[in-house]
Amino acid sequence: MAKKKYYVVWKGKETGVFSSWDTVKKLVQGFVGAQYKSFADKKEAEAAFKKTYKDYKGKNTKKPTLSPAEKMKYGVPIENALTVDAACSGNPGKMEYRGMLHYNKKEVFRKGPYEGGTNNIGEFLALVHGIALLKGKGLHKMPIYSDSKIAMSWLKKKQCRTNIVFDSSNKELLDLIKRAEQWLQENSYRNPILKWETKAWGEIPADFGRK
Repeated sequence: MAKKKYYVVWKGKETGVFSSWDTVKKLVQGFVGAQYKSFADKKEAEAAFKKTYKDYKGKNTKKPTLSPAEKMKYGVPIENALTVDAACSGNPGKMEYRGMLHYNKKEVFRKGPYEGGTNNIGEFLALVHGIALLKGKGLHKMPIYSDSKIAMSWLKKKQCRTNIVFDSSNKELLDLIKRAEQWLQENSYRNPILKWETKAWGEIPADFGRK
């Protein structure tokens, strides 16, 4: 069953907070400069209506915000850690990935863009790249954070389980994947691979900020 959503219309044929997309669609379709957004929580939607569309433009409002008590259950992320993330325009599309230190927000590697990739592939490659980099520097205990459960599962299986089709247009990416899988087969690592809890901590530091 789909979770109920709430919609704020700041500019439209009628403004306010609504619980039906069919209603909102009639209010914004054909209205030049319409401003509207969906929210997962009614209270958040009502609070948003008192502000402006600019306050929420580009922000992910589809997931409910945790209360301070709920956030406490997750604790705080480890400061001395590497964070990794990827970005992709299209699926498949141009993909890039990077690694950034949490404590000083310093970018330590950035690769791409590569043609014909996906976000999951980028997240997987970023993890392997980060592990190999830290191993080379002798930083065997530094944790690595990722916000991708899929990439973390692929890492555990030592295989990039993508179903995209590879051809001459994205051969470079396929070669990178094969190298990453081979590295995992031939090497071991002790770095803790941890899940970045976005709903409690906000976007991962390595995020490209394109949501």
